[in-house]
Amino acid sequence: MNLKGRNFLTLKDFTPEEISYLLDLAAQLKEDKKKGITGDSLKGKNIALIFEKPSTRTRCAFTIGCIDEGGHPEYLGKDDIQLGYKESVEDTARVLGRMFDGIEFRGFLHENVEKLAKYSGVPVWNGLTDDYHPTQILADFLTLREQFGELKGLNFVFAGDGRNNMGNSLMIGCAKMGINFTCLAPKSLWPKEELIEQCRTYAKESGAKLTFTEDTDAVKGADCIYTDVWCSMGEEDKAAERVALLKPFQVNDELMKKTEKDTTVVMHCLPAVKGNEVTEDVFEKYAEVIFDEAENRMHTIKAVMVATLGEK
Repeated sequence: MNLKGRNFLTLKDFTPEEISYLLDLAAQLKEDKKKGITGDSLKGKNIALIFEKPSTRTRCAFTIGCIDEGGHPEYLGKDDIQLGYKESVEDTARVLGRMFDGIEFRGFLHENVEKLAKYSGVPVWNGLTDDYHPTQILADFLTLREQFGELKGLNFVFAGDGRNNMGNSLMIGCAKMGINFTCLAPKSLWPKEELIEQCRTYAKESGAKLTFTEDTDAVKGADCIYTDVWCSMGEEDKAAERVALLKPFQVNDELMKKTEKDTTVVMHCLPAVKGNEVTEDVFEKYAEVIFDEAENRMHTIKAVMVATLGEK
């Protein structure tokens, strides 16, 4: 499969077969790394890493993934370039595209990563925007495959703020890959209707079921319960309101018992606010899976760079 030159902005742009290919490639790269084998598919490539928002996993994953494959990563923080301030995003994109072979962007407005993709002329990868977080979903799905063997037919529950970038992206990914997706959240925090309808189209093709509910009994039969912070970066002023609204949807022992299964796993994209979206005891019980998921950011991000820019 040839993804050379493609941008990676949202999973809406990729077929189930292409997503599976990226997961297969990531699994192979992970196996190689465990054996001490690295590659040179990015040899001679310079990668710009633009970060408006700070990061642990995304920055480390792009940096290590790039170096492992022989490339050079250049970190550009919000105070290092003029992106959208003294220089337009369009002009910055045209400058960077002449100097770099690929660009990662982690920031606020999704339209900014779209502009970088449109004007730079090189592959652009979304490390997170307010709307989507596609590299995280690849890591999540690789982790689910490692836990359950396959994705299609799994029962997946996202508990929390259903209209944040994780809620949006998990719904898209699950609908594409035939995973039954339940958004367990207050109705005011369900995804936008337009995106739900788009995902219903994907689900019709894949056989996935999409459910939106405020009833915590809906976790019955879940293979995975996934949660995320209740306040995303930039929403700190809404913290008290969100805690009050989302407390009934906390991932705790009581919620886990409602699955009526002993094989259910808990996942979290991190960082976690233990005591809010997940209790510390539940988090620690499933820590091995959660930190497999964190490690898999590196392998899946490496796969995206190799597939879209690498010489193999």
